[in-house]
Amino acid sequence: MNFYPRAGTLPRKKPVAEMFFFCILKLAAPIHLPLPEDHFFKTQQTIMKQISSDSGAPAVNTRFLGTAAMLAASLCFSTGGLLIKLIPWNPLAINGVRNLIACLVIGLYIRILGHRLKFNLTVLMGAVSMAGVTTLFAMANKLTTAGNTIILQYTAPVWIVILMFLFFGKRPDRRALLSILFVLTGILCFFFEGLSTGRWLGDFLALLSGIFYAGVFMLNSFEKGDALSSVFFGQLACGVFLSPMVIGESDFSLPVLAAVFVLGAVQVGLAYIFFTTGTKYTDPVTASIINAIEPILNPILVAVFYKEMLGRLSLFGAAIVICGILYYNLMSINKAGS
Repeated sequence: MNFYPRAGTLPRKKPVAEMFFFCILKLAAPIHLPLPEDHFFKTQQTIMKQISSDSGAPAVNTRFLGTAAMLAASLCFSTGGLLIKLIPWNPLAINGVRNLIACLVIGLYIRILGHRLKFNLTVLMGAVSMAGVTTLFAMANKLTTAGNTIILQYTAPVWIVILMFLFFGKRPDRRALLSILFVLTGILCFFFEGLSTGRWLGDFLALLSGIFYAGVFMLNSFEKGDALSSVFFGQLACGVFLSPMVIGESDFSLPVLAAVFVLGAVQVGLAYIFFTTGTKYTDPVTASIINAIEPILNPILVAVFYKEMLGRLSLFGAAIVICGILYYNLMSINKAGS
């Protein structure tokens, strides 16, 4: 899974009660903060460029470096479903330990960049959303297929559009409505199959993970938001509060511990570092296409090494969702460039 950006603003005119309700849902920021447009990859690129700029790296247009880094990030992210399946622990314990390890990696990266951590209500809500994303993702992977989990989380751009309309009155355009229709059709395919297989709860948690993921994107693009700070504090909170649950586990064999380490250091920590580099040197179209590798490769890895297969209806739904999101992203990029 991947991250972030920044965009234009909307009028500051929503009442305090509505904004407070939005905060309760963990998908909003304090009143009077500028809000992002519904441009998913614009949000993704701007935030990561903000992070990358902290390193003071020269602005060299190295397309190969950017493409390679984006590809490496997608490959790292794609291992999440398989590794969680292979670790015979409670998903909350898994998420706690992997975030604790990732927190150390990201913390070291922040130290190297010299990035100054921020803490305010927007960053806090972003951290809560981040913690929700990773926790729900781990739980969903244990209750449904890895493919269902990643595809349903991949619906985040559509939830951004819906949330912007519900809470800030920003009407989606025709391309956004078409994408929403496609994605919701795909989601129905997952849930129809989930009802027959008994995996509907896992599918529901995965869908919630996508909604929280939308919150991460939105909050980190606000004026007082800071992507690295939200990621770091969200991981730290999961590590502190969930890691103690590992005491109840009994399997601490070398393969299990190795999988946990890779899950935290590589699938989360190293993946974000690759991603910050990739978004700095990659154009939006290339980034959008490479970003679609994760929801495709994730279930393939699980099928090959864990023998878990997507059902026919879920496979059909996955194709619809991926096509709908790709269409929305590419049309957004085309609109922004015109």
